[in-house]
Amino acid sequence: MLRLIGELLRPYRWRLFVILAAMLFQSAIGLAGPWPFKLIVDNAIGGQPVPRWAESLLPLVGGGTAKMQIALLAAVMVVAIALLTAVATYVNLYFSALLGQWVANDLRLRTYHHLQRLSLRYYDTHHVGTILSTITDDVTTIQQFASQSTLNMVVDLLTIFGMLIVMYLLRPDFALIAIAVFPFLIIFVARVRVAIQKASKEVRQRQAEILTTAQEGLESVQVVEAFEREDLLEQQLAQVSKAAVIAAMKAQRVRSLLSPVVLIPISVCTAFVLWRGASLIPTAMTVGTLIVFFTYLGKLWGPVFDLSGQADSVAQAGVAVQRIRAILDSDMVIEDRPDAIDPPPFAGEVALEHVAFSFDADSPTLRDITFTAEAGQLIGIVGPTGSGKSTAVSLVPRFYDPDSGCVKIDGVDIRDYKVHGLRSQIGFVLQETVLFRGTVRDNIAFGRPDATEDDILEAAKLANADEFISRMPHGYDTIVGSRGARLSGGQRQRIGIARALIRNDPILILDEPTAALDAESEEAVIEALERLMKGRTVICIAHRLSTIRHADKIVAIKEGVVAEQGSHQELMARNGIYAELHRLQYEENKA
Repeated sequence: MLRLIGELLRPYRWRLFVILAAMLFQSAIGLAGPWPFKLIVDNAIGGQPVPRWAESLLPLVGGGTAKMQIALLAAVMVVAIALLTAVATYVNLYFSALLGQWVANDLRLRTYHHLQRLSLRYYDTHHVGTILSTITDDVTTIQQFASQSTLNMVVDLLTIFGMLIVMYLLRPDFALIAIAVFPFLIIFVARVRVAIQKASKEVRQRQAEILTTAQEGLESVQVVEAFEREDLLEQQLAQVSKAAVIAAMKAQRVRSLLSPVVLIPISVCTAFVLWRGASLIPTAMTVGTLIVFFTYLGKLWGPVFDLSGQADSVAQAGVAVQRIRAILDSDMVIEDRPDAIDPPPFAGEVALEHVAFSFDADSPTLRDITFTAEAGQLIGIVGPTGSGKSTAVSLVPRFYDPDSGCVKIDGVDIRDYKVHGLRSQIGFVLQETVLFRGTVRDNIAFGRPDATEDDILEAAKLANADEFISRMPHGYDTIVGSRGARLSGGQRQRIGIARALIRNDPILILDEPTAALDAESEEAVIEALERLMKGRTVICIAHRLSTIRHADKIVAIKEGVVAEQGSHQELMARNGIYAELHRLQYEENKA
């Protein structure tokens, strides 16, 4: 945990130094707090000789040792201590908040950057809600610990050390009584911290489940309302919420033990000092000295209470660091090889050679996939649901890496290329086009941020999107809504085609781009796709076989292997899996 905290704080060393200096100054000023009252009790009222340090300060308020002069010095000291404490407190609070915000920003960006580099395999096994909980709640916990708790613990320890020294100089016997309490407190707090960390981990897990459940329900609200299952979603949320409440109360039961248990030995110690101190007045101790000692004793227990309370912060930060580390240490990253190069402009030949891949070792998704798409060819991929079509195509841009075999472009293993350069030459149109928050213009230019206005308009026209975009109230500046919710399926798909067109990539992957469209939208989309596919190598996963009827080659995949490949006429003549799929679809359309 400390290693990660240290890494986060290292770039802000000078701010950390300012905060630490302000805290130490604040603590040092706090040590002077009781002495003005000692001057009043012992010297102004009790008539005892003025101490040498106070005598040297009396000229600042007019000189002399009269009662009112001493009282005036004590009053000036109280105001001066308050002013200096206020300045130190302001510096401390401002720079602590500043440090915390930047630490959170760096950790959030670092975590998100790593998430962006992870293989899709990671997202197949982790809930997005849990990930969101980590980069929000856990980052906030670490932010608070790094900017506040860490420094507070350092200052509390130094304050306790300073208080004990001054108390020892005043009354060694009383100071030793206070010191005797510490071993018990340290052992108790250490044991409680372990219990709190275990309970806090369960709380975090339950909170992540709440976020996941709520996210799934809200993202599927149209389906939920259509089937009138609001009660089911509410029941699911109530169950995970109740589990979170139970976990939180279990953690709180452990936390609630801290203050009462710590308070008992502290009270016993204070009571003994009070009893013994009273018996020493006035022979061995003045009233003012007793007041100063009691004030320090009270100030000593403040940091002690704070440190015992920090056991909770340490435990929660420990859990947060574990969850952050689980992401940062994940090895499901598509890494560039040390000798990887930027690819040259692709001619477009794509070859999968004896590729095997599995999400689960016991159930391979792809067993042996071999086919080649020559530059400029249209290759159709067909097969039953779950046969591995999308997985096979996902290997081309390295969304996943194969377990065995290789994928080549223009005869070179794609792992010899840098991932960024590889993906920059491959375009995509998926079954469901995902649009991002922003305008229509932003979404068309998403894959090419430097696109000009003319480029955007031209791509939209080629995609048959300009007509409906122009009819929108704000044209290309229209906000598309969350995931493009304000647009129809056909409109989203045409914007997706425009997004692929504007990149002008030599290789294009189409994943059932017309499967969810009505006949009218399909016609417009197919016309746009025909323009998009010209002069490119196209790998098209097809549900509607009519879209690939004229493909240069059709590859039929079944149970993770290439069952057959050839042209439409060749595969129909073989009367194999493709012919069976074609017959079933023809009979379905006829019916």
